[in-house]
Amino acid sequence: MMNFSRRSFILMSLALAACKRGADVLELDGSTMGTSYSIKAIDHDGNVDVAALKQAVAKSLADVNAQMSNWDPNSEVSRFNASSSSDAIGVSQDLAYVIEAAEGVKRASDGQFDITLGPVIEAWGFGANGGSARAQPSMQEIADAMHSTGQLSVSGTSVKKANPDTQIFLPSIGKGYGVDKLAATLKGFGLTDFMVEIGGDLYVAGLNTDGMRWQIGIESPDSLSRQAYQVTDISNLGMATSGDYRNYFEENGTRYSHIIDSHTGKPISHKTASVTVLAENTMLADAWSTAMLALGTDRGLEIANRLDLAVLFIDRNTSSGSKGFVSTASERFASLKA
Repeated sequence: MMNFSRRSFILMSLALAACKRGADVLELDGSTMGTSYSIKAIDHDGNVDVAALKQAVAKSLADVNAQMSNWDPNSEVSRFNASSSSDAIGVSQDLAYVIEAAEGVKRASDGQFDITLGPVIEAWGFGANGGSARAQPSMQEIADAMHSTGQLSVSGTSVKKANPDTQIFLPSIGKGYGVDKLAATLKGFGLTDFMVEIGGDLYVAGLNTDGMRWQIGIESPDSLSRQAYQVTDISNLGMATSGDYRNYFEENGTRYSHIIDSHTGKPISHKTASVTVLAENTMLADAWSTAMLALGTDRGLEIANRLDLAVLFIDRNTSSGSKGFVSTASERFASLKA
């Protein structure tokens, strides 16, 4: 749940082949949500008003930031966090939708996806106010931070804190939602073949210019290199990868990841290094990739197969023949690959 670019994919060459049959490839990019975004869309007839599209994209991104940015003190979620009321608070339909989705993933993931873990993430130095001086907090600091977590309920467009100190932290679902909003914007312009990406979360629709599904390379979870571990070709799906190999610190020989176990308030310590999720939208792929990484392969795979989720786990294994990693796919992920 972090404000950083977690790009764990590599767009393969077939995805942006030379434009054919008079179609234009539209490319937009910029900064948003503390990271960057990129859009690649195929305008088959050359009729899209690019200036109007840029304006619509900018508005969609501004709207999402105004609602869900934990780094903007004037955003809707920041105002909610600043309230000390334990009464139900009315929020926008979009924010309520994201919170409800987050709570659904929480219930289905043994509580491991928890958007109220912000104070714990801050305690470890990984949050909105965290800097480079990260260090292991004391047990008391962890206990104090955990005191206000997990106490949230949503009904319609009303959200209630059981503890007035509870905070909502949305980066592990907000970027995915932002991708979905951009995808809807492109579809509104009649575009059917495109890729949208924000900070490593992406949605691909239709086909690339070769008439093939978009080919995305899932990055090997190695902090020292950027190589594709596996290539997957997808269409009309959201995709997100969470990994513990880029955002971490080491202290006294122990490695501490930014992915927090919601039950202990401490970084995960299992062997799973990376999780990729494919879902009907990027918001759910975003949330589930974080949840599955917190769960780890053993428990995560049980839940993925029970809920028919498409998940690829990559674990550290020094005895494996693939640069120290071994992967395990859920049944749904394997069927999509096939």
